[in-house]
Amino acid sequence: MNRDLVISPQDSWDVVPHIDSYPGPARDPQSGIGMARLLHILSEWRALIIAAAVIGLLAGVALALLTTPMYRANVVMEVNPPAVEVVDDNTRSSGPTIDTWQFVATQRGLLQSRGLAEHVAQDLGLANNPEFADQRADPAARVQQAASKIAKNLEIAPQSDGELIRFGFIWPDPEMTSNVANAYADAFINTSLQRRYEASAYARNFLQKQIAKTRSELEKSERQLVQYAQQQGIIDTSSGTDRATDAASPQGQSLVALNQALADATAKRVAAEGAYREALSAGVTTEVAASTEALRQQRAKLEADYQSKRAFLKPSHPDMVALQAQITALDKEISRETAGGERSRANTARAEYLAAVSAEQALQGKVAGLKSQVLNLRGRSIQYAILQRDVDTNRALYDALLQRYKQIGVAGGIGASPVSIVDRADRPTAPFKPNIVLNLIVGLALGLLAGIGLAVTLDILNDTIRTPSDVRNKLGMAFLASIPKRLGSSKRRDLLEELDDPGSPAAEAYATLGTSLRFTTDEGVPDALLVTSARAGEGKSSTALALAHHFAQLGKRVLLVDSDLRKPSFRGSGNQKGLSALLTSDEDLSDHVTATTYDNLWLLQCGPEPPNPAALLSGSRFKAIMSEATSHFDIVVVDSPPLLGLADAPLLAATIPAVVMVVESGKTRTAAAVDGIHRLLAAGANILGVTLTKTGTKHSGYGYPYGYGYGYGREANQRYGAIKQREDMISLITRSEDE
Repeated sequence: MNRDLVISPQDSWDVVPHIDSYPGPARDPQSGIGMARLLHILSEWRALIIAAAVIGLLAGVALALLTTPMYRANVVMEVNPPAVEVVDDNTRSSGPTIDTWQFVATQRGLLQSRGLAEHVAQDLGLANNPEFADQRADPAARVQQAASKIAKNLEIAPQSDGELIRFGFIWPDPEMTSNVANAYADAFINTSLQRRYEASAYARNFLQKQIAKTRSELEKSERQLVQYAQQQGIIDTSSGTDRATDAASPQGQSLVALNQALADATAKRVAAEGAYREALSAGVTTEVAASTEALRQQRAKLEADYQSKRAFLKPSHPDMVALQAQITALDKEISRETAGGERSRANTARAEYLAAVSAEQALQGKVAGLKSQVLNLRGRSIQYAILQRDVDTNRALYDALLQRYKQIGVAGGIGASPVSIVDRADRPTAPFKPNIVLNLIVGLALGLLAGIGLAVTLDILNDTIRTPSDVRNKLGMAFLASIPKRLGSSKRRDLLEELDDPGSPAAEAYATLGTSLRFTTDEGVPDALLVTSARAGEGKSSTALALAHHFAQLGKRVLLVDSDLRKPSFRGSGNQKGLSALLTSDEDLSDHVTATTYDNLWLLQCGPEPPNPAALLSGSRFKAIMSEATSHFDIVVVDSPPLLGLADAPLLAATIPAVVMVVESGKTRTAAAVDGIHRLLAAGANILGVTLTKTGTKHSGYGYPYGYGYGYGREANQRYGAIKQREDMISLITRSEDE
């Protein structure tokens, strides 16, 4: 390095960001536990999840071995909803059935009744079985205990859309299981029939009392009717709707008959009178014309022969004379028959007319006599009709009660049962519980769910920065790069050896970080860059060295500055030169810069440890040193102390134009990182972004432990003047002073 460097100090750098512009932690809508996050959690906590799954399997096996084998016998019954009788116009017919769903639900409820369980316990004598009841208790208590155990082990299948009820009984003894299940079905049918019979008992008793009362009233009303009819001499020979009317009495019946006969006689008299008058006024009547019809036909035939022969015979011809003589004889005969018939018909009509008049007059006399008798009977029949209606009413009520009593008696009989057995229970051959396969599946599923739930819970409780989304969402900062842990063979290699290998994960990761820094500003990579972290041991020194190495390989003149005046990371044998010496003198920068084994890479060591590093860094001398460094080097990379507990890093950040914050993945808590960012922004720092280090599943890092704390300053004062030489990264990158 040329010692005759011309230093052109710069007064300051533009430090624009302020704490008021920091948006703070932000959560985007998709920052919850998505599929990618869940897969990451499963991968990170796979050991815990596998252990939980194994425990679940073992628990399932243990449960299967410790569970008593249980048998189940099933019974299938069909529900028979009753039909509703519809009465229309005094006719009775079978209508639609009641709601099947509600009826099946009712039967299911009855199947679970306590009374049915007691009935089964009594039928099978389970109260005397020690497995079902405590034999030291009284009989009633034993029945209750047995019924309780039966009901507890009864399993009814969920209700379906059909009319079937499926239930089963569960018990360790297969024989007892089938016996109880079948007894349950039989008892259910018997109790259903018994309930139906008992339901009609009250109605039958009530109807019996009403029938007896109605019978007594009917007998009383009939006696009153007969007694009144005897007193008044009323004879009732009618039935049905004509009862207790005038026509029901003998006088009424006779009057009706005489009126009908009088009407017939009057009609005959009118007809006879008309016939007589017609016979007197008419000429040849129809009867007379009928008696001479043959003579007239014979004459017409002779007249026709006469007229036909006249065409070729003369009237004087003998044949014509003979025909004329026959015609003349027939005319005389017809005249004689006509005169005799008219006289005979007139006499007959007169005789019939006189007979009809005589019969009509006789009937009129009889009708007049019966009218007075009927009118007298009508007045006496009013009370009779009232008594007759009472008898009819009582008789109708009595018949209706008898009919209803018969119907209830039939309905309350044996009849059809509301349920019937479809399949009886068979003796089970194998236990249905425990199901080893099911237990293993359930145990495995529960173990996996428990493991996943515990992993997610621990992941949520572990409030650290682990992924790029955490940097953006929890810190509200830009993500620059992710540096992997050094695993496997990389742990046996030095960091610089990995950086020298372009294909190594570390070299590629830091190359990504360098590329990201090129796009953080409009001018590219800043000429001065501060690398810091919230706490010690997060890999900031390794990041600073790697960045300097990367830019040097790109042909940039790079100066690596170790500004950690309390516990430096880069120190060689000559520790009297360095940053602390420059801060306490006016010497040139070139007198303290050391060339390294890498081209384009120089190092400004820490120098002697001062008693008060914060006081040295707060002065204007450090700004002048940085101005001189940026004038001679393309990029100045400054490795700073951690942020928390110390004032050094904020003082450096106030002077250096760009800051890269290093966060150890899975170790640095969000609160600590946010607090460090606030401290930087309060000092006016321009934070380019955050770099995640040591990303992976196992904790391993590139940096070196610090052990910083609030007592660090007091320890530094005690160590000042007796500095122990450290052989670390500087032994690999510095040349000897002879070179």
